Amino acid sequence: MTSILTYTFKNLPSTSQWAFRFSIRPLSCSSQLRAAPAAQPKSKKTLAKPNLRNIVVVDGVRIPFLLSGTSYKDLMPHDLARAALSGLLQRTSVPKETIDYIIFGTVIQEVKTSNVAREAALGAGFSDKTPAHTVTMACISANQAMTTGVGLIASGQSDVVVAGGVELMSDIPIRHSRKMRKMMLDLNKAKSLGQRLSLISKFRLNFLTPELPAVAEFSTNETMGHSADRLAAAFAVSRLEQDEYALRSHSLAKKAQDEGLLSDVVPFKVPGRDTVTKDNGIRPSSLEQMGKLKPAFVKPYGTVTAANSSFLTDGASAMLIMAEEKALAMGYKPKAYLRDFVYVSQDPKDQLLLGPTYATPKVLEKAGLTMNDIDAFEFHEAFSGQILANFKAMDSDWFAQNYMGRKTKVGAPPLEKFNNWGGSLSLGHPFGATGVRLVMAAANRLRKEGGQFGLVAACAAGGQGHAMIVEAYPK
Repeated sequence: MTSILTYTFKNLPSTSQWAFRFSIRPLSCSSQLRAAPAAQPKSKKTLAKPNLRNIVVVDGVRIPFLLSGTSYKDLMPHDLARAALSGLLQRTSVPKETIDYIIFGTVIQEVKTSNVAREAALGAGFSDKTPAHTVTMACISANQAMTTGVGLIASGQSDVVVAGGVELMSDIPIRHSRKMRKMMLDLNKAKSLGQRLSLISKFRLNFLTPELPAVAEFSTNETMGHSADRLAAAFAVSRLEQDEYALRSHSLAKKAQDEGLLSDVVPFKVPGRDTVTKDNGIRPSSLEQMGKLKPAFVKPYGTVTAANSSFLTDGASAMLIMAEEKALAMGYKPKAYLRDFVYVSQDPKDQLLLGPTYATPKVLEKAGLTMNDIDAFEFHEAFSGQILANFKAMDSDWFAQNYMGRKTKVGAPPLEKFNNWGGSLSLGHPFGATGVRLVMAAANRLRKEGGQFGLVAACAAGGQGHAMIVEAYPK
C-alpha cells in the first residue's frame, strides 16, 4: 500500500503535501453497526433568536430512491417530483391553497420541463396561482431550495413553503454535436432549396457523434470520482478503510430499513408497474467481495471503486416548511426547527469534496455550538474516501491552520453519532433531492434518540458546500 500511495502522491498537485501529515491507520467500523445509545439529556437553551421568526419543518417525505435504469426509467423528472408532492400532501393533509411558494432543486434538467417545480406542482393539483421556481447547486440543490424557503419565511414574504428536489438519471439529455446542432438550426432558417443543399453538402459523419453529459467539473475537466481518488490518496485513506466505511453505510441502512426507521419514504405507484415501497440500492456485502472490485477511476492504482462510491440514483423529495406560529395555528406539531446555515466555496481542483470541513466550524460558530453539542450528524456520502478525508481534515490542527486560516481543528464527528441510518452510499443520491433526505434523517433521529441538535453537511460540484443546524422540536 505504501508503494501505491507513493506512486499516487507523485501524480498529485498541491494536495501531495497533505499526505505526509495524515497517517495510514485502519478504521474499524464493525463496532458502529450496533444501534447508537440514546442521547444524554442536556439542559441547553434553544437557538431561537430575538425578533426573528422561528421556522419549522412540519414533515418531509421522499419516494423510494432507486438505482437508475430500474422502475422509474420510463418516467420524466416531473413525474417523480409530482409523486413526492402528492406524498407530502397525503402525509400532512395540508390544504393546497395555504401553500405560498414551491421551490425544487435539480441538477441535470429535462429541457421540456426546465422549471420542474412548476410542472410538478401543477401535476400534483396545486393552485395555478401558487408560484414555483427551480434552483440548481449541484448536490446541494435541495439544500438551496430549503434555505431559499427559509429566507422567504424569515423575511415575511411567505408563511408556508414547500421545498424539495428531484433527479432522474435514467433518462439524461444527450445532445447532438455542436456542428450538427448548428447545421440543423441553419437548415431551419434556409429559405431556398439551394441554401438547403449547400448546407447539406457540408455534412460529415462525425457530426453525428453525440455529446454525453459527464459528472465532471467544467473548470477542471476532472470527474468527481477521479478527484475523490486523489483526495483519498492525499489524506492517506486506504482502500480497506473505504470499503469498511461503505459496508458500515449499507449495513446501517439495511438495519434502519428493516426496523421501519426510514419513515420519510412514501410508496409510489409507478404507472404501468407495481408500487415501489423501499429503496433498492441497499446491498450489504462483505469486505472480501468488495475487495475484488477494480478501481473505477484512477487505474490501476486507485482506491475508489463502485462499492465505495454512491450510485446513480432516481428519486424525489419534498418538505413542508412553515413559520412556527402558522404551523401551530393550523394545528401541526412540527418535527424540528431549521436554524443557522452556511454555504462555502473552495478550490474545485484539490478541495472539490471538502465542503463539510469548511462549512462545519462556520455553522457551529454562527450557532454558538461546539461539536460536543451535536447529537446527530448527517453528512452526504459521495464517496467513502470523501467522508474519511473530511474526517481527517476536520481532525487536523495543521490543515486548519494552513488551509482554513483557523487556529485549531474543529474535530471529527464521532462515528456513534454519524449517519446512523445509512447515507448516500447505501440509500442513494438523486443529486437534486438528497438535501431534504439529510434534514429529515437528522430530524427523525433527534426525535427517536432524544437529542436536541443535528448538523447536516454536504459537498457539491464546483468546490462548494453547505451546513445547517437542525434543532429538535420540544415534545
